[in-house]
Amino acid sequence: MNDIIDTEIEAPASDRFDFRINPELAGKRFDQALAESLPQFSRSRLSGWIKDGRATLNGATVRPKDSVHAGDAVIVNAERDIQITDEPEAIGLDILFEDRDVIVINKPPGLVVHPGAGNARGTLVNALLHHDLSLRELPRAGIVHRLDKDTSGAMVVAKTMEAHAALVAQLSEREVNRRYVALVNGNLIAGGRIDAPIDRDPRDRIRMAVVEGGRDAITHYRVLERFRAHTLLSCQLETGRTHQIRVHLNHIRHGILGDPLYGPGLKLPKAASPALIECLRQFKRQALHAAELAFEHPRTKKQVAFSAVMPEDMEELIAFLRRASPLESA
Repeated sequence: MNDIIDTEIEAPASDRFDFRINPELAGKRFDQALAESLPQFSRSRLSGWIKDGRATLNGATVRPKDSVHAGDAVIVNAERDIQITDEPEAIGLDILFEDRDVIVINKPPGLVVHPGAGNARGTLVNALLHHDLSLRELPRAGIVHRLDKDTSGAMVVAKTMEAHAALVAQLSEREVNRRYVALVNGNLIAGGRIDAPIDRDPRDRIRMAVVEGGRDAITHYRVLERFRAHTLLSCQLETGRTHQIRVHLNHIRHGILGDPLYGPGLKLPKAASPALIECLRQFKRQALHAAELAFEHPRTKKQVAFSAVMPEDMEELIAFLRRASPLESA
């Protein structure tokens, strides 16, 4: 997993660099060649972009250690740092924990993480800058992983460069433990493991998809509760690809309820009451919540864990299903 990738990720503002490998760089590692071609960026940052798929070689995602050849085509979508134009805004934060090194928040649904096209203001970055203006000095205001706009739950933000580097390293080494709760369409009898590579959907570049030759992606899931036409799952990430949980659950034909990008549409139990139909129709986002987050504290080196309360709309939806569409508990 990499420094800025999370299962649920907004596309941040970026600058595109499009060039070919100079002959004198032939035979070098891809990350070394990028470092010499784009000296304004650190090698570790460039390596992270390679792992993210932001830097491609001849139109394909490759590893930092792969060799380059003269004339190879390189495209780098360089993620911008926090900009001076990103202003503090008085947006409330649900802070689960804060010390001099990190902030752990419970992100509400509907909050975009990073300013970008169509979301210049009203983002988590703006809220963080209002909370602590010194975060302006950190890459991406200290954000090391993201959740989609309409996914809620636990996120950690670094407050120092040392904490940022430590958290990025933990994410890269898959040492950050993240558990999600998802309400999916259909009945799942038991849990399982989804091991299916993910990359951009070749037919729709807005979406991600399970693609042969894509980046390795592994999700573990178990059944928490079953309803007549839906199942409540606990999902554990082994890797952290863009939209990973959403893509993987859709891949096994149990898309997340309300998912506007990957969901299969409204699924209703037989003989559903008008009240249940209305409740399901009114839920306008993916029913996905980052419930737990655990990592090694950057300074104390002790393992810390946090739980994020589920937002009211999802709590109410599950409670309604328990009353109106019960089946059994797992």
